[in-house]
Amino acid sequence: MDQPAQSGRKASRAFRREQLIEATIATIARKGLSQMTLTDVAVAAGVSHGLVNFHFQSKDRLLAETLRFMSDDHRKNWSAALAAAGPSPALCLNALILCEFNDVSQTPDRLTAWCAFWGEAQNRPLYLEQCGDNDRTYIEAFDGVCRRLISEGGYSLVPERAARILRLSIEGMWLELMFSAKPYSGTEALHTAFACAAALFPRHFTSEGLKAD
Repeated sequence: MDQPAQSGRKASRAFRREQLIEATIATIARKGLSQMTLTDVAVAAGVSHGLVNFHFQSKDRLLAETLRFMSDDHRKNWSAALAAAGPSPALCLNALILCEFNDVSQTPDRLTAWCAFWGEAQNRPLYLEQCGDNDRTYIEAFDGVCRRLISEGGYSLVPERAARILRLSIEGMWLELMFSAKPYSGTEALHTAFACAAALFPRHFTSEGLKAD
Protein backbone atom coordinates (compact mmCIF):
# COMPACT_ATOMS: atom_id res chain seq x y z
CA MET A 1 0.00 0.00 0.00
CA ASP A 2 3.00 2.31 0.36
CA GLN A 3 3.92 2.33 -3.34
CA PRO A 4 1.03 4.50 -4.63
CA ALA A 5 1.80 7.16 -2.02
CA GLN A 6 5.47 7.09 -2.95
CA SER A 7 4.60 7.38 -6.63
CA GLY A 8 2.32 10.29 -5.79
CA ARG A 9 5.11 12.06 -3.93
CA LYS A 10 7.48 11.52 -6.85
CA ALA A 11 4.87 12.80 -9.30
CA SER A 12 4.21 15.83 -7.12
CA ARG A 13 7.94 16.56 -6.85
CA ALA A 14 8.37 16.25 -10.62
CA PHE A 15 5.37 18.51 -11.21
CA ARG A 16 6.72 21.13 -8.82
CA ARG A 17 10.16 21.09 -10.45
CA GLU A 18 8.64 21.52 -13.90
CA GLN A 19 6.48 24.36 -12.59
CA LEU A 20 9.58 26.10 -11.25
CA ILE A 21 11.48 25.55 -14.50
CA GLU A 22 8.62 27.06 -16.51
CA ALA A 23 8.66 30.02 -14.11
CA THR A 24 12.40 30.29 -14.68
CA ILE A 25 11.91 30.41 -18.45
CA ALA A 26 9.36 33.21 -18.05
CA THR A 27 11.67 35.08 -15.66
CA ILE A 28 14.67 34.80 -17.99
CA ALA A 29 12.50 36.19 -20.79
CA ARG A 30 11.48 39.13 -18.60
CA LYS A 31 14.72 39.94 -16.78
CA GLY A 32 17.58 38.15 -18.53
CA LEU A 33 20.03 35.63 -17.10
CA SER A 34 22.27 37.92 -15.11
CA GLN A 35 19.44 39.83 -13.41
CA MET A 36 17.30 36.80 -12.59
CA THR A 37 17.21 35.67 -8.94
CA LEU A 38 15.70 32.69 -7.16
CA THR A 39 13.31 35.11 -5.48
CA ASP A 40 12.11 36.29 -8.92
CA VAL A 41 11.40 32.69 -9.86
CA ALA A 42 9.56 32.08 -6.60
CA VAL A 43 7.36 35.12 -7.20
CA ALA A 44 6.64 34.02 -10.79
CA ALA A 45 5.70 30.51 -9.60
CA GLY A 46 3.71 31.77 -6.60
CA VAL A 47 5.80 29.82 -4.07
CA SER A 48 8.32 30.62 -1.35
CA HIS A 49 12.01 31.30 -1.99
CA GLY A 50 12.76 28.35 0.28
CA LEU A 51 10.88 25.94 -1.98
CA VAL A 52 12.91 27.02 -5.01
CA ASN A 53 16.09 26.61 -2.98
CA PHE A 54 14.94 23.20 -1.75
CA HIS A 55 14.51 21.87 -5.29
CA PHE A 56 17.55 23.46 -6.94
CA GLN A 57 19.95 24.66 -4.21
CA SER A 58 21.47 27.45 -6.33
CA LYS A 59 20.85 29.71 -9.31
CA ASP A 60 23.55 27.92 -11.32
CA ARG A 61 21.88 24.55 -10.83
CA LEU A 62 18.47 25.99 -11.66
CA LEU A 63 19.81 27.47 -14.90
CA ALA A 64 21.54 24.22 -15.80
CA GLU A 65 18.38 22.18 -15.27
CA THR A 66 16.26 24.73 -17.12
CA LEU A 67 18.57 24.52 -20.11
CA ARG A 68 18.53 20.72 -19.97
CA PHE A 69 14.73 20.75 -19.73
CA MET A 70 14.38 22.93 -22.84
CA SER A 71 16.92 20.83 -24.74
CA ASP A 72 15.23 17.54 -23.80
CA ASP A 73 11.82 18.97 -24.68
CA HIS A 74 13.08 20.01 -28.11
CA ARG A 75 14.53 16.54 -28.67
CA LYS A 76 11.25 14.88 -27.68
CA ASN A 77 9.30 17.11 -30.05
CA TRP A 78 11.41 16.58 -33.15
CA SER A 79 11.97 12.87 -32.40
CA ALA A 80 8.21 12.31 -32.16
CA ALA A 81 7.61 14.26 -35.37
CA LEU A 82 10.27 12.23 -37.18
CA ALA A 83 8.91 8.92 -35.90
CA ALA A 84 5.39 9.82 -37.04
CA ALA A 85 6.54 10.86 -40.53
CA GLY A 86 7.26 7.34 -41.74
CA PRO A 87 10.12 6.12 -43.97
CA SER A 88 9.95 8.73 -46.75
CA PRO A 89 12.90 11.17 -46.44
CA ALA A 90 10.82 13.99 -47.96
CA LEU A 91 8.11 13.46 -45.33
CA CYS A 92 10.80 13.29 -42.64
CA LEU A 93 12.34 16.60 -43.71
CA ASN A 94 8.88 18.15 -43.89
CA ALA A 95 8.20 16.97 -40.34
CA LEU A 96 11.50 18.36 -39.03
CA ILE A 97 10.79 21.78 -40.54
CA LEU A 98 7.20 21.93 -39.32
CA CYS A 99 8.28 20.89 -35.84
CA GLU A 100 10.58 23.90 -35.52
CA PHE A 101 7.70 26.30 -36.07
CA ASN A 102 4.99 24.71 -33.96
CA ASP A 103 3.36 26.45 -31.01
CA VAL A 104 5.56 24.68 -28.45
CA SER A 105 8.88 25.62 -30.04
CA GLN A 106 7.86 29.17 -30.85
CA THR A 107 6.50 30.55 -27.58
CA PRO A 108 8.02 34.00 -27.03
CA ASP A 109 9.35 33.10 -23.57
CA ARG A 110 11.16 30.00 -24.82
CA LEU A 111 12.65 31.77 -27.80
CA THR A 112 13.87 34.58 -25.57
CA ALA A 113 15.33 32.12 -23.06
CA TRP A 114 17.17 30.24 -25.83
CA CYS A 115 18.56 33.54 -27.12
CA ALA A 116 19.67 34.49 -23.61
CA PHE A 117 21.67 31.27 -23.21
CA TRP A 118 23.13 31.56 -26.72
CA GLY A 119 24.00 35.22 -26.36
CA GLU A 120 26.14 35.16 -23.22
CA ALA A 121 29.61 33.81 -23.86
CA GLN A 122 30.12 32.74 -20.25
CA ASN A 123 27.25 30.26 -20.67
CA ARG A 124 28.86 28.39 -23.56
CA PRO A 125 30.38 25.66 -21.33
CA LEU A 126 27.02 25.26 -19.59
CA TYR A 127 25.24 25.05 -22.94
CA LEU A 128 27.62 22.42 -24.29
CA GLU A 129 27.37 20.38 -21.10
CA GLN A 130 23.58 20.38 -20.99
CA CYS A 131 22.72 20.40 -24.70
CA GLY A 132 25.73 18.95 -26.54
CA ASP A 133 24.44 15.37 -26.80
CA ASN A 134 20.97 16.45 -27.90
CA ASP A 135 22.39 18.86 -30.45
CA ARG A 136 24.65 16.17 -31.92
CA THR A 137 21.70 13.78 -32.20
CA TYR A 138 19.64 16.48 -33.92
CA ILE A 139 22.42 17.30 -36.39
CA GLU A 140 22.92 13.61 -37.18
CA ALA A 141 19.17 13.16 -37.76
CA PHE A 142 19.04 16.16 -40.09
CA ASP A 143 22.15 14.94 -41.94
CA GLY A 144 20.66 11.47 -42.32
CA VAL A 145 17.34 12.70 -43.68
CA CYS A 146 19.08 14.97 -46.21
CA ARG A 147 21.44 12.16 -47.23
CA ARG A 148 18.49 9.85 -47.96
CA LEU A 149 16.58 12.55 -49.84
CA ILE A 150 19.64 13.42 -51.94
CA SER A 151 20.10 9.76 -52.81
CA GLU A 152 16.44 9.19 -53.58
CA GLY A 153 16.05 12.37 -55.62
CA GLY A 154 19.36 12.25 -57.46
CA TYR A 155 20.44 15.68 -56.21
CA SER A 156 24.06 16.83 -56.55
CA LEU A 157 24.47 18.07 -52.98
CA VAL A 158 26.71 17.39 -50.01
CA PRO A 159 24.31 16.03 -47.37
CA GLU A 160 25.95 17.66 -44.35
CA ARG A 161 26.12 21.01 -46.13
CA ALA A 162 22.50 20.90 -47.26
CA ALA A 163 21.40 19.99 -43.73
CA ARG A 164 23.52 22.78 -42.29
CA ILE A 165 21.98 25.33 -44.63
CA LEU A 166 18.50 24.34 -43.51
CA ARG A 167 19.33 24.21 -39.80
CA LEU A 168 21.07 27.58 -39.78
CA SER A 169 18.25 29.11 -41.79
CA ILE A 170 15.77 27.92 -39.16
CA GLU A 171 17.92 29.08 -36.25
CA GLY A 172 18.45 32.44 -37.93
CA MET A 173 14.72 32.92 -38.27
CA TRP A 174 14.26 32.16 -34.57
CA LEU A 175 16.58 35.06 -33.86
CA GLU A 176 14.84 37.33 -36.35
CA LEU A 177 11.45 36.53 -34.88
CA MET A 178 12.77 37.94 -31.60
CA PHE A 179 14.88 40.88 -32.73
CA SER A 180 13.96 41.94 -36.26
CA ALA A 181 13.38 45.65 -36.85
CA LYS A 182 10.84 44.55 -39.45
CA PRO A 183 8.81 41.81 -37.71
CA TYR A 184 7.08 39.02 -39.57
CA SER A 185 4.86 36.13 -38.56
CA GLY A 186 5.71 32.58 -37.66
CA THR A 187 3.84 31.51 -40.79
CA GLU A 188 6.12 33.67 -42.93
CA ALA A 189 9.15 32.16 -41.17
CA LEU A 190 7.84 28.68 -41.98
CA HIS A 191 7.36 29.57 -45.66
CA THR A 192 10.89 30.97 -45.71
CA ALA A 193 12.21 27.68 -44.34
CA PHE A 194 10.27 25.82 -47.02
CA ALA A 195 11.66 28.19 -49.67
CA CYS A 196 15.12 27.19 -48.49
CA ALA A 197 14.16 23.51 -48.75
CA ALA A 198 12.76 24.18 -52.24
CA ALA A 199 16.03 25.78 -53.34
CA LEU A 200 17.87 22.63 -52.29
CA PHE A 201 15.24 20.03 -53.19
CA PRO A 202 13.05 21.56 -55.93
CA ARG A 203 11.52 18.25 -56.97
CA HIS A 204 10.14 17.73 -53.49
CA PHE A 205 9.38 21.16 -51.96
CA THR A 206 7.92 24.57 -52.79
CA SER A 207 7.81 27.64 -50.58
CA GLU A 208 4.39 26.42 -49.47
CA GLY A 209 5.70 23.07 -48.27
CA LEU A 210 5.99 19.50 -49.47
CA LYS A 211 4.92 18.89 -53.07
CA ALA A 212 1.97 16.59 -53.53
CA ASP A 213 2.72 13.28 -55.23
